[in-house]
This record gives sequence, structure tokens and C-alpha cells, in this order.
Amino acid sequence: MVIPGPANSETPFESFLESDAAPVQRNDDITEFVQQIREVSAKLQSDGASRGDAKLLASAMKELRHCFRVFAAYRGSRKVSVFGSARTKSTHAAFISAVEFGEKIANLGWMVITGAAAGIMEAGHVGAGRERSFGLNILLPFESGANSVISGDLKLMNMRYFFTRKLVFIKESDAVVLFPGGFGTHDELFEALTLIQTGKSHVFPIVLVDEPGGTYWKRFQIFVEEDLLARGYISKQDLQLYSITDSVTDAVGIVSRFYKNYHSMRYVAGELVLRLHSAPNESKVADLAKEFTDIISEGGMRISKATSSESNEPAILELPRLIFRFNKHDHGRLRQLIDRLND
Repeated sequence: MVIPGPANSETPFESFLESDAAPVQRNDDITEFVQQIREVSAKLQSDGASRGDAKLLASAMKELRHCFRVFAAYRGSRKVSVFGSARTKSTHAAFISAVEFGEKIANLGWMVITGAAAGIMEAGHVGAGRERSFGLNILLPFESGANSVISGDLKLMNMRYFFTRKLVFIKESDAVVLFPGGFGTHDELFEALTLIQTGKSHVFPIVLVDEPGGTYWKRFQIFVEEDLLARGYISKQDLQLYSITDSVTDAVGIVSRFYKNYHSMRYVAGELVLRLHSAPNESKVADLAKEFTDIISEGGMRISKATSSESNEPAILELPRLIFRFNKHDHGRLRQLIDRLND
């Protein structure tokens, strides 16, 4: 059924961050932003920042810089973040489902990102295999480190801070799939939902996968409908931001279908630019503009070539664009528009 809707680090932290992957060729001119980073860093001393504050900022920048460098070599591959309990045993139905998901999505050319620990995270890596896996390991005193699949791999990144880790998860993901888990799993779920709902992230599929016949996410849906929606804390359209299923096949289908025609999005001069593999004809565009008039702040929709502002993305310059002024509020409806473009 589908419902719409430190570990003991194996490598010392500092030395791990300094161990670089192969150099990545840069297409963008980032001189301006590098200078801004230097200026902000210099101002720490004049601000009288404490040693602790300066150390936190330096460590966070080292973490992020290293992660950006690792992922840069794999920009051409779609990636899905898989979350779930580290306590799930290998004999549990959810573990088996997570292995199956990792295998099936990897067979479609995707790569799998997990927190690199045991349980569901290990299952996702087992399914995808070492070559198609990334690990974002959080350094905690009560866990045993990275799982055997990703341990020692250059795509394993050890991190001190949850906030940098969460940023990388969302930034690098084209989809998020969650199996049953505890506080951390729900933290990642609500983080992803909040970022999409508020427009702080691109839209991507979020799929909650139960074990076959399971009720974990069905009970979550009851909470959302009876305690969030009924009280007016969310809008009905927000239910479109995620899907619930107990079928791995359905989960893989939801993730892959999202990119059947839709490729990516970007704002240019106040307009939302949806990059597509195939452009709808004029009649279809007119129908879409009428159907989704509630999310168009002014004007209509039009098909266009790449804008001049997108010249720094040469790999997708040839893709047609659907452009309109989005109201930047109704992201559940935007998700529905993307689904229609994929029909």
C-alpha cells in the first residue's frame, strides 16, 4: 500500500580531513566567496571570539570542505540517503527490506548514502555494495565505528557535528528513504520535510518504508493527520511531500519516477526554472498553467532554453525549461506539478 502523502574513529579526525581524494576540476569562479570566508575568519579576532567558537567554526569548515571534495567526483550520479535504526538486527524484516532497496536502486545507477553505522545503515550499504556507497559517520563515544562495507573507503567521511552531517545529507541527496528507527530517524525525516516545506531545499522524494505488513509508518500517518493536520499545524498539501509504503518495489519506483522527466530546479531572477528531459507541448503547458494557477504568483508558464545565469552548468544546458513565478509557499502543490510533468 502507498499513502501519498563517536564512535572510535578508524582514522584520526584531523588527519582524515586532510587526506584528499583526487583533485576536482572547478568550473565556477569562487574567488569572491573564498575572499568572503577569509574576511569572516579575520573578523573573529576583532570580535573577541572565544577559542571554543573559533575551533567550532574551523572544524565545521574542515568537515564541509572535505565532504564537498569527496562528493564532487560523483556529481553525475543520483544519490539517495537511507535512514533507519542502527539497532535493527540483520534478521529483521526491515533490515532485509533495506538490503533489497539498496540493491535495486543501485542497479538503476543510483548511489546510497547512510550514516555508516550498523542496522539499517549497514543494510543499505550491503545492498548497494561498497563501490556505490557513501558513509557519513558521526563520531560518538558509544558506537563501534563504521560498518564493514564502507570501513576504510575514501567515500567514508567521519564527522564531529550533527549539523554539518545533516547539511551534507540533504545537500547531496536526490531522494530520502527512511526505514523504522528512533529519535535520529525522525530528526532526519522532519529536517527534510521542514526544508522542503519552507523552500530551503530543492524538492525531492521522501519515502517512508515499512517492513512488509508493518504498521510503524502507518501509525506515524495517523499522528500526522489527527494531531498535526487536524489542529491546523500543517496544510493538507503538505501530505504530498512524502509517501508511505511497505513495498520495496514501490519505494524504488517512487524514487526513480520522480526523475523520469523532471531533472532539477533553480531560481533565476525571481522565476522558478524546472529543467526537463522533454518539454511538454503548448497545449500541455496551457493545461498545466490552468491546473496550477494557485501557485503562480503572476503571469503564466512558458517553455524556454537555458537562461544565461545557468551557463555554469554546461552538462544540462541543452535541457528544455519550464519557467514561471512560483509563490514560494505551496511546495506540496509544486510536488504535484512535478508528478504531472513526469506523467
